Amino acid sequence: MAIYCIGDLQGCYSAFTQLLQRIGFSPSRDTLYLLGDLVNRGPESAQVLRHCMQWGDSVRALLGNHDLHLLAAAHGARHASRRDTLNDVLDAPDREAMIDWMRQQPLARELALGNERMLMVHAGVVPQWDMDDTLDHAREIERILHGPDLPDFLFQMYGNQPDQWNEQLQGIDRLRVIVNTLTRIRFCTPDGRMDFESAESAALAPRGLVPWFEAPGRRTADVVVAFGHWSTLGLMNRTNLLGLDTGCVWGGCLSAMRIGATLSERELFDVKCDQSQKPGG
Repeated sequence: MAIYCIGDLQGCYSAFTQLLQRIGFSPSRDTLYLLGDLVNRGPESAQVLRHCMQWGDSVRALLGNHDLHLLAAAHGARHASRRDTLNDVLDAPDREAMIDWMRQQPLARELALGNERMLMVHAGVVPQWDMDDTLDHAREIERILHGPDLPDFLFQMYGNQPDQWNEQLQGIDRLRVIVNTLTRIRFCTPDGRMDFESAESAALAPRGLVPWFEAPGRRTADVVVAFGHWSTLGLMNRTNLLGLDTGCVWGGCLSAMRIGATLSERELFDVKCDQSQKPGG
C-alpha cells in the first residue's frame, strides 16, 4: 500500500491522469490525499471530480478556497469571475452528485504513522492553533457543510474581517476566520494577524509579515504540516513542512509525494502541465 499527497489540481484533469499513471496508482491498494483546490481555473473540473468520486475512500480530499467557491456559485452566493472555469460542473447533468460529494469533504485531515502525525490543510494555520485545535475548528465548518444552514453560511462566508483568531469569536466572525485560515492564509504578522493581499514567494514577504509557517511560537511546529495553495512558494520539502502547490494551472508541474514507512521517508513525482491560466492575466 502506498500513500500519496498531491497538490492543487485546479481542474487539470490531463495532468492528473498522467500523474496517476506515473505513480502506478491502484485504488484497491493505494490512498491519495488531495490538498484542496480540486477545481477551477483549469479546463476540466468536472472530470477531476468524477474521477475522484468513483474511487471511494481511496481518494481523501480537502476543500480549498476554489472548492468553496464552487459551492458558493452552486448556491447562488457567488457570481463567476472571468477567470472561473466552473461551468462544466454547474451545467452538468450530474451536478448535484458532484456538489454533494464536495460538501462531504473536510477542511483538515490527520495522517498518523506510528507515533508521528501529519496535519493536512489547504493553506495553513494560525500560530495559536495546535493540531487538535485545527482539526476541531475545521469540524465546526464541516458540520455546516453537511447541514441545512449551508446556503446561509455561503452568503456570509466572504470577507477579510476579522483577520485574527480569538477564542471568544462567535457566529459568522468565528466561522470566517476559520475558513480564511484553512483556505486562504499565506502571510501573517508575527502574532497571527492574517494578510490577504500578498501572494509573493516567501522570500519576498512584505514588511511586517512572515509566512504563516515562520510565525514565532507556531503551535503546529511539532507535527508535519502538508499544504497547497501557494504556487509562488513552489515545492517545499522540509522535515516538518510539505508544500505541494507547484503551479500546475499556471504551466508548472503537478506534484505528488509518496509517504513511506515514516513521515520523513518521501519520494517526489511530478508531471509537467499545460498552461491554462497566465499569472496576473
